[in-house]
Amino acid sequence: MSVESLNRQRTLHLLEAFARGDLEAALACCTDDVDFLTHAPIDVLPHMGPRHGKAELRELWQTVWSRYSEIRYKAPHIVADGDEVATYLHSYFTKRSNGRIVQFDMAVFFSFRGGLVAQIREIIDSYDLVQQVLEREIGPLIVGAGVDEQ
Repeated sequence: MSVESLNRQRTLHLLEAFARGDLEAALACCTDDVDFLTHAPIDVLPHMGPRHGKAELRELWQTVWSRYSEIRYKAPHIVADGDEVATYLHSYFTKRSNGRIVQFDMAVFFSFRGGLVAQIREIIDSYDLVQQVLEREIGPLIVGAGVDEQ
């Protein structure tokens, strides 16, 4: 089996472990110094800030799971090249507070070292994600519509 096939399977294994809430199995797929970065507005989603190491990544993932009761992914595209894997995911997170499903697409890039994930980079449509998380249209807030001018 090629390194690309192995890393593709390793990526799917990590995603499946995370989606079923088995954070320790997901973390076992990572190096001790795993580096995580997502491009999301941390003023609205502060838990999504940069993380380094398994302890910080565990804390992030625990926060996510404290807010969502179910997480599902569809992975229509996975491309592996050596120790690099790129995924395009359709993500579905069910809110614990009201059962609403937050649905968004994301690109996630994994870098492997010694068969383990050493780096995770996520790119999310954060505009759409923030609207769903806040459950309101944010366009007017951005352009200042409806805000009294002084």
